[in-house]
Amino acid sequence: MATLYKTAKSEYQDVDDVLEEREKRSDIKQRVLMVASRGVTFRQRHLMNDLEILLPHSKKESKVEAKQDIDILNELAEIQNCNNVFYFEARKHQDLYLWIARAPSGPSVKFHVQNIHTMDELKMTGNCLRGSRPVLSFDSNFDSEPHLQLLKEIFTQTFGVPKGARKSKPFFDHVFTFSVVDGRIWFRNFQIVEKDAQTGGDMAKNAKPTLVEIGPRFVLNTIRIFEGSFGGPTLYENPRYISPNVVRAAVRSQKATKYASRVADTQDREARARANPMPTDPLRDVFE
Repeated sequence: MATLYKTAKSEYQDVDDVLEEREKRSDIKQRVLMVASRGVTFRQRHLMNDLEILLPHSKKESKVEAKQDIDILNELAEIQNCNNVFYFEARKHQDLYLWIARAPSGPSVKFHVQNIHTMDELKMTGNCLRGSRPVLSFDSNFDSEPHLQLLKEIFTQTFGVPKGARKSKPFFDHVFTFSVVDGRIWFRNFQIVEKDAQTGGDMAKNAKPTLVEIGPRFVLNTIRIFEGSFGGPTLYENPRYISPNVVRAAVRSQKATKYASRVADTQDREARARANPMPTDPLRDVFE
């Protein structure tokens, strides 16, 4: 009886350990699927690769057609066992839109990505170890409006690498900063430097660690926040957002107006010259 009791007790302990381990894994289950549409440029592709390196809990999927039903991304996320999706949608080989969605129930946000600078372009002196976890730093403006609070929660769940995630290291050596400036969200990545960059030795005891930007950097202009994943009712729409197609059309219209005004000035000058002819010189033929 004592042997059977010890065996049953050990089996119950094994089951409890399995349940505890499963509960821990449920907290870790925070994965991001990164997908790009066809037609992305080299700079947009390098930005996606940089984010994949900085987020060790991400998984990369092959390109999809932008004209296909966007709901297929939820199926890809389910297949890859991911609950967050980064979808880089390229249009006209020059505009980049970023979808950040919580699959499969939502919410989702659509951004217009501007001022892209990759790690290779910046050529900063800093460098962070691959797989390290980032510290998320948010501007105080994120607590001012409801839609910014929602964006802060979305960024926390997607850019925050959970403890014990795959390919992640158990330490912090860089900082992701999110700042709201001029109605846009500015993303920067800084390395936490604890050594003196000039001498190469350890810093003084009273000296504070410094931050060195290592990239990438980009600006997110919020377009719309949806209740569902890649669609559904609109929770927020940016009234200040202007489509890049409208901007380019305005530039072309301005150039066309400038050319039309130049042609009109030329015609006006010719008409004035015909209406006011120069008087003939009576001595013009004397010396010929």
